[in-house]
Amino acid sequence: MSQSFIAISELHPNFSHPKVVGIIIGKTDVKSFPDRKNAGVDRFTFGFTIKDSPDFSINVSAWGSDGHVNGLANSFNIGDCVTVENPLVATKDVEKGEKFCPPTPSPFRLLVTETHSRVLLCADVDTIDRLLPLLHLPLKDPRDFYSLGDIVANGPALDGTAINVLAAVRAVGETKQFTTADGRHGQRLEAKLFDDSVSSFPLVCWDREAIQLLQTLAPRESVLFIADAKISFDSFRSGMVATVNSRSIITVNPDTREASLLFGYVKEATESGLLDRDEALEDVPVDSITSVYTVVQLKQKAQENPQVFFGVTYGFVSKLDLDSSLSRVVGTRCSRCRFLVADDTRSCANPQCPGAGQPAAASTGFDLLVDLSDHTGTLQACSLRSPAADHTLGCTTDEFSSLTGDQRTALKWKFLLERCKIHVKVLPSPRAKAGLKAVVLACSLAEPGEVKQHMAALLQPQ
Repeated sequence: MSQSFIAISELHPNFSHPKVVGIIIGKTDVKSFPDRKNAGVDRFTFGFTIKDSPDFSINVSAWGSDGHVNGLANSFNIGDCVTVENPLVATKDVEKGEKFCPPTPSPFRLLVTETHSRVLLCADVDTIDRLLPLLHLPLKDPRDFYSLGDIVANGPALDGTAINVLAAVRAVGETKQFTTADGRHGQRLEAKLFDDSVSSFPLVCWDREAIQLLQTLAPRESVLFIADAKISFDSFRSGMVATVNSRSIITVNPDTREASLLFGYVKEATESGLLDRDEALEDVPVDSITSVYTVVQLKQKAQENPQVFFGVTYGFVSKLDLDSSLSRVVGTRCSRCRFLVADDTRSCANPQCPGAGQPAAASTGFDLLVDLSDHTGTLQACSLRSPAADHTLGCTTDEFSSLTGDQRTALKWKFLLERCKIHVKVLPSPRAKAGLKAVVLACSLAEPGEVKQHMAALLQPQ
């Protein structure tokens, strides 16, 4: 290291005009506070965390006027190497705000002020090359983490805690902008994580910097170690959710043994098609699905936004092979990975199944592919499985198996070419011909008045 820089491990409040270099591993949004000394004037601040060696990092707070602080915040991002010139080296004050910052091994923090300090992008190539690998070393012990299965298993017992999480990125949603009641603007992004124990787990981000970081990630190719993710129980989903806050540090593609093992699983699960087949992404209550689409609108939305979404369509079941062989109507699937299990085997044949080699935990139910059509087009090969199929058809698989051929045909014509109200979940699927898969969550004969009302709304010029 150049002699002009002071290592984070050697910092002390007695130093005058210190100069520190490091790589930014975390950064918060700019916030403002009323200035106690000047009525009607706001002070602005944001924080970031820098690292200059595998074992040492430190938090930095920048304070000043609106223009200065926002200009400084916009001049660098997570992953940039910076030089911090002439900061004030202060002892951490746990009571005053350190509890809102990432925990660092340094007993000090740095204060950057508008009049005395500067933060500049580092221009020295050798220094940048030395610091860049630090981006892939987690802030916390890489062996100290919860799997998603651990979080789900512990459930509400973890509500409100901050833990480390190691997981892969399954999908990154769109950023939603909002305005609070007091006029402040904000943003929210939700990503879906997965590992070999859980196929989909929500991660929520509110800070612009964390959102920008997640937006750069390639789903199914990125592994994250999230230090101090806040875990909470979401009553609306009836499940757990992880949130990135001001204490959290996200390490992308960590250089650790544990992450390497997860990478291996992600690669196998992607190449085998297990992720495409998996439909265990959490469903929402059918009653809460209110957005109405035509078939062509469902297709367009799937192309424009490659994320799971839910909707209602008023269409016809144009293909329903209830009178074909029983094996094409009823199937047995592994409860762990949803892979089809042959009736004569006692274990799952999917090598990527979390329970591979163990006795199969299987369930038998309706396993149909149906076509849905309306005046705009057809959605082919939509999945209709138990329990949705049981409710739709009004019978169990055992009852269906005992029906005669004529009775099965009569049941088929109860729905075929009749106008139905169909609740669907649409999943992007690059392997599918249409680029999407649709799962029928509920299907019932539609009320004529309801159809007329919604079709009139859909046909109105936008």
